[in-house]
Amino acid sequence: MTWQQTFFEFIDMRSFTNIWFWIALAVMWSSLSHYVMGVPFDMVTRARRHGGRAQHDLETLVHLQIDRRLHVAEVSGPWLVGFVTAGLTVLALLGFLYGLQLGQALFLLLMPASVVGLLSVLAARRLARMPLQGEALCSFIARQRMIVQAIGVVSIVITAGWAIWSIMNSSALGG
Repeated sequence: MTWQQTFFEFIDMRSFTNIWFWIALAVMWSSLSHYVMGVPFDMVTRARRHGGRAQHDLETLVHLQIDRRLHVAEVSGPWLVGFVTAGLTVLALLGFLYGLQLGQALFLLLMPASVVGLLSVLAARRLARMPLQGEALCSFIARQRMIVQAIGVVSIVITAGWAIWSIMNSSALGG
């Protein structure tokens, strides 16, 4: 057995039967739910417990992230929307129309992540219009986190269901 065979056996290119796909899915949702709008959630917990300097640090970071997200949305928003939409469309067509499992897997990873990205920009716009401080800001970020986690749960359930169906369907067809 050559090193290439060993490597490709270890990395298995089929997406839904590959442990790396499921690790990537778990890491992605763990990261998205921990870094709400780019702010680590442990800062929210610390600000709620200790206030003072921790609260000030949280508010500073939130305002920096708001400015950053709104600047990116203003400068390259239409281009980003176009490229993301085109990329997701290509993945959906390759995956679901042409049956490429890698396209299906990437679409099921990136589509919900792009929804979370859009929600992050919308939340930044809302906070720019109505700046929050103290407990109100902590509650807002906690609600955003719950929304991200709900999207994550739905996404994982749909992905797992599709993976099971895909594996069973390919097994039934002798693939």
